[in-house]
Amino acid sequence: MTGARNQVKFFVFPLILALAMPASARELLIYGGAGHDDFLGCLTCGEFDPDSVCNRFGSYGNKFSSSGIWNRFSGYGNEFSSSSPWNRFASGNSIPILVDRDGGFHGYFTTNEYRSRAVRFASDMKRWYEEADGDLEKVRLKLCQAFRYGG
Repeated sequence: MTGARNQVKFFVFPLILALAMPASARELLIYGGAGHDDFLGCLTCGEFDPDSVCNRFGSYGNKFSSSGIWNRFSGYGNEFSSSSPWNRFASGNSIPILVDRDGGFHGYFTTNEYRSRAVRFASDMKRWYEEADGDLEKVRLKLCQAFRYGG
């Protein structure tokens, strides 16, 4: 009986840990576009994950991606685009959103801290963007460092 009890603990304990983890420890995904159907990358995935916005060599983390949030010439990276998180005045519904794998909404991924339902760290993003004078590589490093250590 003791062996079976230990097996139950082995399987139940990780489940309890997973359920008790804060939202910042779960996979948070960024989607953009009018219908939020453009995948823009994973915010909380490891920096070597191909889907991570922190992987500067990946499709979603490099500054040359035609639809990336780190490309200042793309619609999602340009500070004047209404679809960009870096437009501090954007308030429309085309601003990227942050969701978990289950579809749970975590807010609009924006530097507009006054935007209704903005992510809880919008003011941090705005400050990082301003401190970096719009250098998205520096912003990427700050954002990824914040989420590497629990955001």
